[in-house]
Amino acid sequence: MIRVDVAVVGGGVVGAACALALAREGLEVVLVEAAEPPRWSADAPDLRVYAMAPDSVALLDALGVWPSVASARAQPIRHMRVWDAAGGGTLPFDADGLARNALGWITEHGLLVDRLWQALHRAGIRVESPARVDAMAQDEQSVRLSLDDGGMVQARLAIAADGGNSALRELAGIETKTKEYAQRGLVAYVRSERPHDATAWQRFLPGGPLALLPCAGGRSSIVWTLPEDEVAGMTTVDASEFDRRLTRASDRCLGALAVDSPRVAFPLRRLLAQTQVAGRVLVIGDAAHVVHPLAGQGVNLGLRDVAALQATLAAARANGGPFDSPSRLRRWARMRRSDNTVSAVAFEAINRAYSGDAPLPMLLRGHALGLAGRFAPLRHALWRHAAGG
Repeated sequence: MIRVDVAVVGGGVVGAACALALAREGLEVVLVEAAEPPRWSADAPDLRVYAMAPDSVALLDALGVWPSVASARAQPIRHMRVWDAAGGGTLPFDADGLARNALGWITEHGLLVDRLWQALHRAGIRVESPARVDAMAQDEQSVRLSLDDGGMVQARLAIAADGGNSALRELAGIETKTKEYAQRGLVAYVRSERPHDATAWQRFLPGGPLALLPCAGGRSSIVWTLPEDEVAGMTTVDASEFDRRLTRASDRCLGALAVDSPRVAFPLRRLLAQTQVAGRVLVIGDAAHVVHPLAGQGVNLGLRDVAALQATLAAARANGGPFDSPSRLRRWARMRRSDNTVSAVAFEAINRAYSGDAPLPMLLRGHALGLAGRFAPLRHALWRHAAGG
């Protein structure tokens, strides 16, 4: 029997960061993960990239992880341009105008996970992998997890960070509400005729938004939201035809575009856990909330779960109270679920408002972006929310 303060189930970006953050608070932590991730290689770029917000980078920096990520491969975003295919103006963001070194940073999933796992081992955090949770029981004092390798874990708290199909969330009896968007996100790397100049571009199209994210080495990563019935054609069409369609969809903002990697599409949906705490089980990251990728906020919301939980437990320690006080955990859960729900609904509303080709919405939505672009206080407020504060 493994006895610890906290068992974190799921070793992705959010789960590994959570294990590190709670260990920093003096808690004994075990991480349970189904499969240890492969080592990251600079020669094999990961198609899954993240737009890291400043508050997420601050958390990773405090955990001693960000410097090694930044030195390996992270691209600052210095400018952002958002506009609608129907016209009406551009919503611009610039780091200098916001008195920031960068609006955010683009880096790869595999690199982040690799550096987080290296930090786990340096910190001496116990890792049970490969291992899955088969069963869970809890009472007023502890949670007991049965693992598929025959092991047992007893902890004062268990944290579900095992993704949108979380087994621990289901074992805890936490219900979810989901909505399928009938869209897929197509991702790939592309080369461009003109340099990206550390600029992120997002154009709203009738079928869904197209984002071009600047990456190290001069390439850009695309995230193209497409209706389900159009995806197959975009992934199977020959590269030259895809390049032509992509260049047209981008409005040639970077000139001609040429795909420079495989093309992969994944289904898009909204998922929200109805609570982020059930007894001594907490739910964070994609296990608690899956959102539309148009704002690039998925991993940032998960890391905000972690930062808020770390702050809650640090406050308990400072006040001499138990770190697992039910009232504190409920306050954390209410705060995070409120923020995550507002964000998820807002992203969905933007996607709905800026998709489709009905004449009146098309006439109004582009002008709304242009108005926001001309009104500096509103533009700054939008960026502060995306940046986490």
